[in-house]
Order: sequence, then structure tokens, then C-alpha cells
Amino acid sequence: MTWLSMLVGAVLVLFILRDVFHTLWHPTRHGGLSRLVMMSMWRLSMRLGVRRRPAGLVGPLGMVTVVAVWALTVAVGWALIYWPHMPERFSYATGLVPSEHAGPVDALYISLVTLATLGLGDIAPASGWLRVFAPMEALVGFVLLSATVSWILGIYPALARRRALALRLSHVRRSRAGAEALDSDGGAALLDGLASAVSVATVDFMQYAESYYFYDGDENTSLAEQLGYTAGLAGQAARARHPDVRLSASVLRTALDDLAVVLDERFLRTEGGPDQVFAAYASDHGRARSSGPSESGGPDGPRRGGGRG
Repeated sequence: MTWLSMLVGAVLVLFILRDVFHTLWHPTRHGGLSRLVMMSMWRLSMRLGVRRRPAGLVGPLGMVTVVAVWALTVAVGWALIYWPHMPERFSYATGLVPSEHAGPVDALYISLVTLATLGLGDIAPASGWLRVFAPMEALVGFVLLSATVSWILGIYPALARRRALALRLSHVRRSRAGAEALDSDGGAALLDGLASAVSVATVDFMQYAESYYFYDGDENTSLAEQLGYTAGLAGQAARARHPDVRLSASVLRTALDDLAVVLDERFLRTEGGPDQVFAAYASDHGRARSSGPSESGGPDGPRRGGGRG
């Protein structure tokens, strides 16, 4: 029983460390636990209906939930390592009866205090190898804190870049730039800038996949609302007389195709072309706020209907 408890505890701790690594430091994927939590909260928000859908809260609440699950699971894992050795291998402060403080709750208390780097408290490990394990748990707690900070510092700039791109596209759209305006050196420079920004958004979706589950709010800052227009803009520029404009349009179209591949493989699962993927993305983030039903693909595959939150 002792070794089984310790084995289960070690597996829980290693599972969380692996999930943290894949969520924050692996360049092309996110952890299974963080993906499950974010996707589950996204699905739940879809089922709450139009008026009750907590728009804008799924992403932040999802991140808080993921961090809480990380910390609690690590604490439980280390508690399972401590518990079989209580009270024999632990020292107790004066006034505490060891036999009365050797249960699973006491083991979890020791684990939480150590994980939070608050010190060893009134119950401390006395055995040689347990005295080594306690500082190791404190180091894991410090890693979790640092990971949370780095996650926040990474994902919110990625959201800002995505929204800035959407706003730039909205500016172009509302300016009603015609074919003649695009068929110039300025048009080529504009398309090159848009292609570069789309490429950055693609990389952000790869490195910070959880950013998909954040709403962008206003349609002018929603990339999902602007991608259909951008694809049409690239198609229009592809028919320009200016060779630089046609080249820039081709680059923009390629950048959009790459973005569609990432969105479809990681979130939407439509297995369709770029136009279908962008329509599904718009339905999931944009038109999903409208009152009418629509057929789309979501983070968990094709679905029908939705409402804007």
C-alpha cells in the first residue's frame, strides 16, 4: 500500500509537469489537461444560450481553472507520497499529538504549505529522503508560479497582435479601397504588411493555442469577422495589372492558407478549404453572437447553431 500510494503520487506530479511543459514551452502543441479544460469551458459557454453566454470570460476563467488544477493535483500527488510515512517519519511541533495528525488531510496540509513555499510549518519531514523531497516540492511550486506568469505574459500579447491585425483589416475594409487603389506600389506594400501580420497570427495560434478560446468582442477587433474579407481582398488584388501587387496578393493568399490549415487541424476539424474554415471560425467567434442558426465547425468538430455571447 505504501509503494502504491507513492507511485500514484509520483505519476500525478509527473503528469502535471509534462502538461505544463507542453502548454508553455513546447513550440507547437499544448498540454492535454489545459486543452481539455479550455475546450470543456468553451462547450459549456456554447450551451448556455444567447443571453446567458459569458462572452469574454471563457479564456480568462479557463486559464485560472487550469492553473488551479495544476496546483491542486501536484499538492495531492505529493500528499500521497507523504501520507504512508506519517507520523513515524515526521516531526511535530510541541502540543501536537502525532497519532491525531497523521491522516490524508494532514498530508495535504503539509503538501500545500510546502508547495506554496510558506515553510515547513508545524509538521516537518524528519526522514533523510523525505527532507529532500520537501524542498523539491517547493521548487515545483516556484516553477508553477513562474509558469503562470510566463503564460499570462505570452498569451495576452498574442491576443493583442491578433486584435491589432483585425483592426487593421477593419480599417482597410471601411476605407472601401477599390481596385485602382490596390493596383499601385502602395497596394503592394499594404498587402505585404497584411501577409506578415497574418503569419504572426498563425504562429501565435501554434504557440499559444489556448488563445483560440478568447473572444475578441467588437467585430472590428475580431479576426474571425475579418478573414472572409481578407480572402476576397487577396483575390481582387490577384487580378491587378501591377506585377508587384499580384505577387503580394499571392503571398497574402498563401499566408491565409497556412492560417486556415492551423485553425482546422487544431480547432475546427472541418477538413474543408480555407473559405470553409474561415466561415466556421467566424461562426464560432463572430456570427455565433447572432440570433440565427448556422452550421459550422467548432473546437470539437462540426456543430449546428450558436448565439453571440
